[in-house]
Amino acid sequence: MTITSPKRLSALALAALFVVGACSNSGTSAAPSTGASAAAPSTAASAGAPSTAPSTGSGGAVAGTINVSGSSTVEPISTGVAEALAATNPDFKYTINGPGTGDGFKTFCKGETDISDASRKIKDEEAAACAAAGIEYIELQIAYDGMTVMTNPSNTAVTCLSFQDLYALIGPESTGFKKWSDATPLAKELGSNTVFPDADLTITGPGEESRTYDSFVEIALDKIADPRGKVDPATKHTTTRPDYIASANDNTIIEGIAGSPTSLGWVGFAFAEENKDKVAEVGVANAANGTCILPSAETIADASYPLSRGLYIYVNKAKAAANPAVKAYVDFYLADGTVSSVLETVPYVNLPADKLAASRTAWEAVK
Repeated sequence: MTITSPKRLSALALAALFVVGACSNSGTSAAPSTGASAAAPSTAASAGAPSTAPSTGSGGAVAGTINVSGSSTVEPISTGVAEALAATNPDFKYTINGPGTGDGFKTFCKGETDISDASRKIKDEEAAACAAAGIEYIELQIAYDGMTVMTNPSNTAVTCLSFQDLYALIGPESTGFKKWSDATPLAKELGSNTVFPDADLTITGPGEESRTYDSFVEIALDKIADPRGKVDPATKHTTTRPDYIASANDNTIIEGIAGSPTSLGWVGFAFAEENKDKVAEVGVANAANGTCILPSAETIADASYPLSRGLYIYVNKAKAAANPAVKAYVDFYLADGTVSSVLETVPYVNLPADKLAASRTAWEAVK
């Protein structure tokens, strides 16, 4: 059981898309679809290439090198944008990798990268590290992602779970629960009236190395864990129960959900959407006994779905001012049609027009 990988467009197709956008005289461009791997760096930089771009080429062509690091979720989008720009600008070079949002901010706040991809907003301690190093930046939202809670399609008894239910089933106090019904006393203590089936509870989800794990904990579990004394004072976050099948491979998670008749798990929205014939999406409520919302492009974009998150790029202001390639890249990133074209095969969720306009306005104010 596999997830179909999106195919990259050829350089000719990329060039065609770029030229169509450039000829519109509207200042907007279209970007290609891409299926860049988040596991390894994507690079178009030759050996010994400079770390910054000194200038743009003649005729408005983009020349120079950019260095982007951060979220593995955002990496395919950033790579798709870079591929499109490079298709008609052969002197534009780029290195993009996805070690994770936190690791990306560590290098960004040391001044080692031009742009940091992020699947969440920068944390206070990360912002403080940037400030201490004299790094000024601009935050630009570029898309949405969501996390889908899933079960096996045969598990028709489970269609709606609140954050309190998820805590009772997956949170740190659920360790050792072998059946769904084992979570009932804890869920009731948290104010939930959900009736859980008397069936085996087989959980498959992301491991601690995954940003999807971190986001799930931060959004669904932390606020419940904190007043119960289950948040680590050092990290300010809780953990899930340790006794579940954890994997960094989203295909493995899908297989685990499909392979057990009373399964439970979560994965990025894009992967669940590509496998709706194998898993059943579960509605989520952010309050006990509240109204459950199913994930969709619409409910993620309007933030009504509780397990949704914004995707961002953070641009070093000084590097953008000194490096015309960074400026040109961000200009192109925020142009109408760029990200939406990339997302045709990197299936996250487009920003509504007003949100994209807000990002563009913020960028124009500082570039």
